[in-house]
Amino acid sequence: MKLWGGRFTAGTDKAVDDFHSSIRFDSRMYRQDIEGSIAHAEMLGKVGVISAEEAELICTTLREILSDIESGKVQFETEAEDIHMNIEKILIERIGDTGRKLHTGRSRNDQVALDLRMYLKGEVGTIKSMLLELMSVLLDISEKSTNIVMPGYTHLQRAQPITLAHHMMAYFQMFRRDVERLDDCYGRMNVMPLGSGALAGTTYPLDRQYVAEKLGFPAITENSLDGVSDRDFVIELASCLSIIMMHLSRFCEELILWSSAEFSFVEMDDAYSTGSSIMPQKKNPDVAELIRGKTGRVYGSLVALLTMMKALPLAYNKDMQEDKEAIFDAVDTVKACLPVFTKMLSTMKIKRENMYRAACGGFTNATDLADYLVKKGIPFRSAHEIVGRIVLYCINNDKSLNELTMEEFREFSPKIEDDVYRAISLESCVSDRRLPGGPAPGSVMASIENGRKFLGSAR
Repeated sequence: MKLWGGRFTAGTDKAVDDFHSSIRFDSRMYRQDIEGSIAHAEMLGKVGVISAEEAELICTTLREILSDIESGKVQFETEAEDIHMNIEKILIERIGDTGRKLHTGRSRNDQVALDLRMYLKGEVGTIKSMLLELMSVLLDISEKSTNIVMPGYTHLQRAQPITLAHHMMAYFQMFRRDVERLDDCYGRMNVMPLGSGALAGTTYPLDRQYVAEKLGFPAITENSLDGVSDRDFVIELASCLSIIMMHLSRFCEELILWSSAEFSFVEMDDAYSTGSSIMPQKKNPDVAELIRGKTGRVYGSLVALLTMMKALPLAYNKDMQEDKEAIFDAVDTVKACLPVFTKMLSTMKIKRENMYRAACGGFTNATDLADYLVKKGIPFRSAHEIVGRIVLYCINNDKSLNELTMEEFREFSPKIEDDVYRAISLESCVSDRRLPGGPAPGSVMASIENGRKFLGSAR
């Protein structure tokens, strides 16, 4: 008989049992469920709802159940529906009526809200650690790449020369924001809902603050309806994970392009590449492609959660059981992608000569030529027009700006002098952009130092 079956005269259909059951995916929360139940039992004993001896027996048995689960001695049952009822059923089987007292002053509604918050708090910490490891690798690569010149792009067209370090540090900033978002999300997640009951609290003199302190929550929920029906913290985490995957996907897209023969900026290590079943020459960036593909999977979880919650009246509804598979899959996907991406990045070969050669093409120093003319007293819009005509001349004559003679330059402006060659050299184009946040080696090193400080404070 179901633990809730007192008002029923017939059992549920076997197909309904299977349909209702969530044990196949919520069993991963067994530790959180037991820890929450132990804190609840200790509190019941403390306030006198059950005796101290009963509380001790319940807690001791729950710890034994936890040990048995982790050693593989426990088989969960579909008929018991979920992890909460499975553990309570095992407890009752072991200690009888005393075990039936555990659920006093508690509902599965606030119990599952507690378990999910506890579980996701741990996962946020794990994902944050993975991000910090990736960011550490980015700093290491950047520190070695402050003088590796490459083209920066807009519209996937060569635009201006930058350094590989500057490019890598752009992704560092993205992942830094991801860490900060996770911290913010964690703060709103870190609120204890137990004591909300089914929706209206309870008449028992529960000490909610005691339970919160035992479980490491700094605060308790302030409204029992919201305590059981809130899934904002799940949706917010799914949003954070989606943005992380978006950043990974953008990075992967660039690495895929860079590893092609057309770019040939990097080469993936053999350990993070695959071959073709028919073309023996192929070395495919499949790891990067798969991470790019899995981004859509995490987006799907976010949309599923938003859609599931969009029309639910207060308080709890069975629809909300659908939250777990979505957020668990999103968490699992990000946790699978981050470590393999980090290792792929740390082992790739950088082809600095090809990067430099690419930066030499596409007139990436054209803006610097315009700036040169501005410094000679020509208004920027006029300088822009002059350089546009110079570029057209170069295209028609198959030359780069650096290859023009002084006589050719002077046909477009008498202001141009011999110092133009220094001004439009790639090295000058990079090193002269020394504003904070710019690509000059000194500016990038300052950014790297700030990044190291951030990692030190975030761990």
